[in-house]
Amino acid sequence: MRNTHVGVGIGLIFGVLAFGGSASADVGDSELRINPGNASPGSTVTVTTTACGAETYGKGESEAGGKFHLFAGDRKGELTGEFQVPADGTLGTDTVTVKCPPRIKITDTYEISARQPNGAVQAGFGDVQDTDTQVAVGAALLAAAAGGSLVRMRRRTLADRT
Repeated sequence: MRNTHVGVGIGLIFGVLAFGGSASADVGDSELRINPGNASPGSTVTVTTTACGAETYGKGESEAGGKFHLFAGDRKGELTGEFQVPADGTLGTDTVTVKCPPRIKITDTYEISARQPNGAVQAGFGDVQDTDTQVAVGAALLAAAAGGSLVRMRRRTLADRT
């Protein structure tokens, strides 16, 4: 019975590690993606949409950043445009509206928040950009803990038999 519980726990841990990727910045079912979803004053915001279909041009407008144009993106059927959040912009929610011919109009929002800290946080081991090493070390520690618990359970099971 213990083996079953530990096996389920180990399976859950590996499942979380396998499927625990980064989340997309999509908001709802909108075909409009705003990146970053939490911008700071002075930063560049990228708007991408697939709602325009085969069109190769669209217009966009941000309440804070003003008007911008959308052109064909890297993928087929995708339009991409950029605008700058004003450095003296007010904090809060900003609405972005995109229009494509003939009568497509979609709207979405994103947050303008205080400027994010610049540089790495000096409170852990390693560089903030070096996530591969941290993931590898974490996976090795989890594997060692799982292996150790299996050996311990196996030894306890053999001792109970004699």
